[in-house]
Amino acid sequence: MHHEMSFADRMSTVEFDVGERPHITVDTEICRSCTTRACVPACPAKLFVPTDDGGILFNYEQCFECGTCYQLCNSAGAITWTYPDGGHGVVFRKG
Repeated sequence: MHHEMSFADRMSTVEFDVGERPHITVDTEICRSCTTRACVPACPAKLFVPTDDGGILFNYEQCFECGTCYQLCNSAGAITWTYPDGGHGVVFRKG
């Protein structure tokens, strides 16, 4: 019998080796003029949070490095995406 893992169980197999340098930066000034905020619902880790002043708060520490935000962003220069420094970032383990 095949047992389907729950999302919580699957996430318990993921590790984050957080680097000192953020590998994604968000320019809140550019975000203030955004009308779609596509990054907010698109991020699988829910790391983009709208702020009361119209900006976006982004927490890179638990990023899956999927690049969805970078692909969806329609405001040039709002998101700067690079790979984490060597040895850092997300580590997926078979669970």
